[in-house]
Amino acid sequence: MTQIINWLITNWVETIAAFLGLLGIFLQIKQNAWYWFTAIIMVLLYIYVFYVSGFYADMAFQFYYLVVGIYGWIHWVRTKNIAKEEKLQVFKLSKLHNLFALLASAVFFGIIYFILVNFTDSQVPLGDAFTTALSITATWLLARKILENWLYWIVVDLVSTILYVYKSLYPSAILFSVLTILAVVGYFKWRKALVYE
Repeated sequence: MTQIINWLITNWVETIAAFLGLLGIFLQIKQNAWYWFTAIIMVLLYIYVFYVSGFYADMAFQFYYLVVGIYGWIHWVRTKNIAKEEKLQVFKLSKLHNLFALLASAVFFGIIYFILVNFTDSQVPLGDAFTTALSITATWLLARKILENWLYWIVVDLVSTILYVYKSLYPSAILFSVLTILAVVGYFKWRKALVYE
């Protein structure tokens, strides 16, 4: 028990960030705009965690996530207020837009991988570039409240779980394994909302 307490004290920033991530996903599934506030606080903590652990692309992604998080919060709240609806409507991508999202992810991956291999000491450049590239696309889709964001998050969360176990980031590995399951739940819940709205 003492070892667990000492470990939590040593890793308190990551533990709080993981807790906020778990809280945030529940708010996200419920399409609650407070998700974005929780995510912004989590992001600020994960900038430190990822820097210390050498996940440089994930760290850089947190800055992007911070900006998109502010945009997402404003978009979700503003659109809700303008429409006088309880929730912002969920949208689905066309096949052409899906293709564009995948191509954008591939371009992001190539750029990030090149940077990690040539300009950092990253021990996991392939995995870090892959999850970061998909996260960039998923975050934009989420901010626009597009259903397919969940499909990207399922892949990102599953691969991230493996990476974080490899790097001994256990609270984050637990968080992302739970996020994988909740992303599946979120997809079906949002898909149901899409059908009935």
